[in-house]
Amino acid sequence: MQANSNRSLWLTLITACLMCLSVLAPVQAADDVRRIEHALGVTEIQGTPQRIVTLYQGANDTAVALGVMPVGVVDSWVQKPMYHYLRDDLADVPHVGLETQPNLEEIAKLNPDLIIANKARHQEVYSQLSQIAPTVAEATVFDFKGTVKLMGEALNKQAEADQLLNDWDQRVATLQNELKASMGDNWPVSVAVTNIRNDHLRVYLEESFAGTVLHDLGFEFPNLSSQRTWGVKLNSKETIPSMNADVMFIIFQSQDGSVHENFEAWSSHPLWQNLDAAKNERIYDVDLVAWLMSGGIIGANNMMDQLYTHFDIQG
Repeated sequence: MQANSNRSLWLTLITACLMCLSVLAPVQAADDVRRIEHALGVTEIQGTPQRIVTLYQGANDTAVALGVMPVGVVDSWVQKPMYHYLRDDLADVPHVGLETQPNLEEIAKLNPDLIIANKARHQEVYSQLSQIAPTVAEATVFDFKGTVKLMGEALNKQAEADQLLNDWDQRVATLQNELKASMGDNWPVSVAVTNIRNDHLRVYLEESFAGTVLHDLGFEFPNLSSQRTWGVKLNSKETIPSMNADVMFIIFQSQDGSVHENFEAWSSHPLWQNLDAAKNERIYDVDLVAWLMSGGIIGANNMMDQLYTHFDIQG
């Protein structure tokens, strides 16, 4: 009788425990749901996503930086299908179209559990993307630090994201100190980031990818706009004096003959020859991908590598 009594007691206890676990399980699952605030709203994400699709260049870059292998990526703008600096890491990842026109059907076939989008590119298709999988969006394509923060939170990799940003801040502080020591009383230096197109020029300012990096470092910019903006388009050579700066970085949009002919037409103009950067021979040709098209923290570090070279600082 005693044995049967003990057995009944244990069965009762086990049943009670199982009932408790069944009650607690939904609570634990609910606790595992994270609410991510982003540029297009609030998205609930269950657990740690394993199958992510990245829909803009900075997100492709940041996935690699965070050690995450996407199941789908968008095509690069140049060096297709993927920028050389990311090609080894993303060589076998399926492509889902252009950043400006992602293929929703192909995305759905990949069965993602998270989509990384961008308000500037995907606002009109956000609801459709959200029907495929939970979708978060960064506000702009140039804010590489914002992309790191958003993806770190969404991917449950906050520690890794924080480390990337801390490493960036330390590298910025180091180069800034070296620039100050090198330039002395001439610091801060003004810079004009000039993108050569086949029919006009663009000068990028603080609210651009290159501008964000240079602003972090303490560089100044030409006074081309009354408000913070990505930059301005220059169509007339009479506007050349407005882009005056101590240093000019030239980004050729392509190697097409028409682009280089346009540069020759502008750079041979007397007003160009009177620019401080031209008179001081401080005009540098820089990499299109690193300075304009990468959009991510790896690209930003590649850009900083070039700054060490152009300012003749040993990194």
